[in-house]
Amino acid sequence: MMSRALLASASILAITTPASAQSSAPPAAAPQAAEQEAMSQSSVADIVVTAQFRAQRLQDTPISITAVGAAELEAKSQTNLAQMADAAPNVSLKPQGASFGPSITASIRGVGQNDFNPAYEPGVGIYIDDVYYPQLTGAVFELLDLDRVEILRGPQGTLAGRNAEGGAIKLYSKRPSGDGGGFVEVNYGIRNRIGIRAAADFGITSTLSARISGVAKQQEGFVDRIDYGCANPGSGIPSTQPAGDCTISKLGGVGYQAIRGILFWEPSDKLDVTLIGDYTRDEHTIAGEVLIATNPVNSPNTNPAPGVVYDDRFICGRYCNYIGTGQPAGVWVPPIPVDPFGAAGTPLAATQGTDRSLYKGWGVSGQVNYALTDAFKLSSITGYRTFNTQFDSDDDISPANIGFGRNYLENWSFSQEVRLNAELGDNLNATVGGYYFKQKSTYDSLQDIRYVPVYPLQFRQPDPTKAEAKAAFAHLSWKPIDRLTLSGGLRYTTESKDQTYYRLNFDGTVNAFLDPVGAAYGIGYSGADTLDYNGNGNTTETVTALSGLTAHYSAKRWDYRVAADYRLTDNLMVYGSVSTGFKGGGSNPRPFNTQQVIAFRPEKLTAYEIGFKSDFFNRRVRLNAAAFINDYIDIQIPVLTCPGAPCAARLNAGDARVKGFEAELSAYPIDGLAIDASISYLDFKYKASSLDPAAAYPTNPGGVSANDPPVSPPWKFSVGAQYKIDLDKAGSLTPRFDVTYEDKKFGGAAVISGVRVLNFVPAYTLANARLTWQNADEDLDVSFEVTNLFDKYYYLSVFDLRGAGAGVRKARPGNPREWAITVKKKF
Repeated sequence: MMSRALLASASILAITTPASAQSSAPPAAAPQAAEQEAMSQSSVADIVVTAQFRAQRLQDTPISITAVGAAELEAKSQTNLAQMADAAPNVSLKPQGASFGPSITASIRGVGQNDFNPAYEPGVGIYIDDVYYPQLTGAVFELLDLDRVEILRGPQGTLAGRNAEGGAIKLYSKRPSGDGGGFVEVNYGIRNRIGIRAAADFGITSTLSARISGVAKQQEGFVDRIDYGCANPGSGIPSTQPAGDCTISKLGGVGYQAIRGILFWEPSDKLDVTLIGDYTRDEHTIAGEVLIATNPVNSPNTNPAPGVVYDDRFICGRYCNYIGTGQPAGVWVPPIPVDPFGAAGTPLAATQGTDRSLYKGWGVSGQVNYALTDAFKLSSITGYRTFNTQFDSDDDISPANIGFGRNYLENWSFSQEVRLNAELGDNLNATVGGYYFKQKSTYDSLQDIRYVPVYPLQFRQPDPTKAEAKAAFAHLSWKPIDRLTLSGGLRYTTESKDQTYYRLNFDGTVNAFLDPVGAAYGIGYSGADTLDYNGNGNTTETVTALSGLTAHYSAKRWDYRVAADYRLTDNLMVYGSVSTGFKGGGSNPRPFNTQQVIAFRPEKLTAYEIGFKSDFFNRRVRLNAAAFINDYIDIQIPVLTCPGAPCAARLNAGDARVKGFEAELSAYPIDGLAIDASISYLDFKYKASSLDPAAAYPTNPGGVSANDPPVSPPWKFSVGAQYKIDLDKAGSLTPRFDVTYEDKKFGGAAVISGVRVLNFVPAYTLANARLTWQNADEDLDVSFEVTNLFDKYYYLSVFDLRGAGAGVRKARPGNPREWAITVKKKF
């Protein structure tokens, strides 16, 4: 597979990440920030973006876009993608809890995905230098050596393409210039935070240059994992710790290393080639979670220990838990390359687990740009990436042994895109192209679930999922008169997905409880049925056995976009657009019986948007705003009630109308003073008449209701300010202060003792501060930063399994107040 990628023209990832995505250098026509117009501390910079396949000023692009350069990311102490998204209107990117491993939940304007399972599609397209990254796993990207980040809101079905139903996030890396520059940055902070970043740019020949970047950082976690028996002597639960310190480890830690190399070859003004390779290793303690509520559950735990009742005594506190690892009476037969965490090659004991997460990934990529003539330019973008991750999850975060999982996920993906850009005179631009994508994922996990009526439910599910997509697209921009531009695009997509199920015992035989029919055939069962879905979710065959069953999904889709923008003055543009997008369908990846092999159709969205982009007061102020109405069709939602128990299916609930607005402001009221702000509002309403009874309350107690609030925060705002104080020969001093607010957001419903309870992630406000001294030559910075300045206690996510009978409601708290000192030397 690797040789095919290299021969295809070799391209992938320019950004190093915990799940480092593919990348390549931006098209040659797109100037990087360092090459764009140099602006003073008294006016707004002109950022060039490539959202419509060609280089355009941000203020000339009829799309709601947040574009942030490297300097602003650094000034705001933003080192990963989730932190950057906190200040972007109607955008939510949050790291998940321990049950979901090193993954994120991502949404734009209320559209996205919160489950890392590879059978689901993201809903927000993530691109690294125009190469698609297909997974939520590992997508909390480290913002290393970036040129800029672009967040495009609204469906980008014709422009960004695959699964960009809610919008697209595009990261662009600094490409080599051969100028001999670079930087070294070191920092030290609270909880033994130690980090180093570096980059070096150098010329090899007059036409060949290279850039090497690297990062290494570590930090202790902030959630104490405490041994319950040690902390509560006399409880009847034995201690595993020696007397004295009952803290086993610190959860939520950091341990990350990555390296990336880029080669840029420009033998003539007609041809340039970029080759990129990277390697990432991210190993740390799992996400720190806290137990916030329980329903009492009896945990029968014979052989060897007596049962332990699961109840509120296992609620530990704000930054601690009583998590266990492993499961007594669970005879684990490791199906995966277990333990990279101890001595190399040392397997885990039969019931032992870990409290660590490991991600390893590498990729190669290449981009070729060739000018056929002055008017026609051809681009080829190729990428190959592979990663694997493993993590254990004690879902009850207690010693009660209600549920435990050992998880292993591996993935490879390959993509090829070809574009032909044409500049047909001063008033006409066109792009046509084709796209091919293929990936395979295997999600292999051991599950020991003891809250179900039949005890114990112990099984292994090594399920492979294969996906393939092909697309052809075209985009046209036409300027019929001086101040008016009309734009339009079409994309035709055909895609397919094959998911094969296995429900096995730990010894590899078919589990007779989950798959009584398949069990008769044993592990070598060759009579697998194929369940075909035609994109509308219709089943053409009857499921007779689960193990060995392959569910096939396929769909064909036309997406379109039309837009018009008119420049009222040189500094004020208004625009309107209609665009569509979709997120692929599939089949329930977590069936516990054949009745739960349920298809779900693709989601579809049509967006109507109007907006304006403006610069005024001699470019001291920039104000951009947009309003939108979305028709959201066949929404995919998770449910906890379906045939059989437990249940973790996804159904098409119905339709919704989504309305909202967003605005962004940048201002330089006086020389040296910079202010930026944003605000957004989202109103999400299900259409009651459209709801499917199978997914709607009260028919489905854990389903949706027409009155349910949005799963994204309705209100969100941010404001920041910095002032550069000139110290003459002593350099400069720049204090900065940022505040972000995020409204409460809906986290799903659960039925507790017959009452439907709504789960929310509470609203919160955070403040960050930074003070930077820079020398007079502007090549040495020393910064002191404090994040979460007022030590706000808040949650990033809430996970409630009480409605499924597990008795647990838990949350992932955000980081408490942290400080760090950073020294950066540029050369």
